[in-house]
Amino acid sequence: MSDMQAGESTRSDRVKKMAELARQRADDESAQAQQLINEFVRQAEASGVPSVELMATAGGRAFRTGRRGWYLRRDRTIAIGTDGGYYRLGLAATPRPTAWLRGVSVEPSPPPLVVGRGGKDGESGDLKDFLARALNVG
Repeated sequence: MSDMQAGESTRSDRVKKMAELARQRADDESAQAQQLINEFVRQAEASGVPSVELMATAGGRAFRTGRRGWYLRRDRTIAIGTDGGYYRLGLAATPRPTAWLRGVSVEPSPPPLVVGRGGKDGESGDLKDFLARALNVG
């Protein structure tokens, strides 16, 4: 193996290792966030905080999701489902024309410890602060 090939192999190994460490950190963060969410759902249900039908949005229109939960952000783009799922409700693409009648399918995302990381003030912050605010609204 030439020196050039050895250097590329070592660099490639470092990149793979860094990617694996980043993935592990993200998995660890999501696991911690999920624990907070599970406790929030338990507290919300025990306290009688009413859940609402969650709506997804695209192009200024709202679409039913068939899920219930609690919104975390005022713009209603992030919510916690009664199932403990973390939902991003701002749709990237406009749904099919029949979506207004049938609704849209949304799947939970891995939850972060910081909601809206990198966003504007008031739109981002610690997940636990958003969860506490949602409990106090009820």
